[in-house]
Formats: sequence, C-alpha cells, structure tokens
Amino acid sequence: MPKPTKGPRLGGGPAHERLMLANLSAALFTHKSITTTETKAKRLRPLAERLITFAKRGDLHARRRVLSVIGDKEVVHVLFSEIAPLVADREGGYTRITKVGNRKGDNAPMAVIELVLEPVTKKAKAAPKAAPAAEAPVEEAPAEEAPAEEAPAEEAAEAPAEEAPAEEAPAEEAAEAAEEKSE
Repeated sequence: MPKPTKGPRLGGGPAHERLMLANLSAALFTHKSITTTETKAKRLRPLAERLITFAKRGDLHARRRVLSVIGDKEVVHVLFSEIAPLVADREGGYTRITKVGNRKGDNAPMAVIELVLEPVTKKAKAAPKAAPAAEAPVEEAPAEEAPAEEAPAEEAAEAPAEEAPAEEAPAEEAAEAAEEKSE
C-alpha cells in the first residue's frame, strides 16, 4: 500500500480519519470541551472552526454542509442555535487547545480542546496615549501664572518639587513589579 501524500492519518486511512474527526467535533459541540491527544486536537481545530463558521452563516445550505460532516441532527441543532450566536462577534479562534501532560498508560501527550465562548473585548490603543498628553498642559498652566507674584512663585516652585516624587513613586513601583514578574 503506498503511503498517503498528505501526512499521517492518525493511525488509519483517510476515511477513518474523517469519521474520527467528525465524532470528535460532535463531542466538542455537545460537551463544549473534550480531552484528547495533542495530535488529534491539532487536527480537529481546523475542522471545528470551519463548521462553526458555517453555523454563523445560518442558512439552509450551511446547515446541509455541516450535516454532511456530522450526521447527528441534534448536534447540528446545538451548533446552529446555541454555539453560533455566542461566537457571532468573534472573527475566528473559536477553539482553544491547552496541554495537560501525558497519559498514564502510554505516556501520550494529552490536550484539552474547548470552545471559546467568552465575548470579545476590543483593546483601545489610542486612549492610554492621549491621557498623558492631556495632563501635561494642565501642569504647565499654574507655572505660567506664578511669576506674576513673588510669594506664590516660591510656593509654586516648592509644590512641583513635592509632586514630582509622588509621580516617580508609581513608576518605581511599576519597575519593581516588572522585575518580580521576570523572576
């Protein structure tokens, strides 16, 4: 028998692999998380994500395409009615693989593959950069008014000196926290 041209087939032929991955994906959609070997989890991820993408479309043709892979109508119903609305805002990355060590009997590397059903949180990159720029003009305004009178000028000179160590203290704490994390 000639070797398959597209790599190993998880201990069987292509039909066996296709059926095994279909059963694993059905179990994943039913239980939301399964434990299997790392190799099977890595082979399952593209199939499961493709099926979830079909479920997000939600039309009849997509349902029939998923039914051609997974023969169980109840699992397909769960995929289309429960899982697809939860991942509607997500643009990919519907599954997560976590390594959990080796199996006791044959020392095979095991992994947990689970559905990522948490809502997507978008990070605001512009907000942290704009905040320091807004604080700088506020600090300069009292310094410009201070030279009009001599007595407040001395107090104004002392006040920023007192504030400066207070601003440096959080920076020092952040540096110490970063050093602790690196250790």
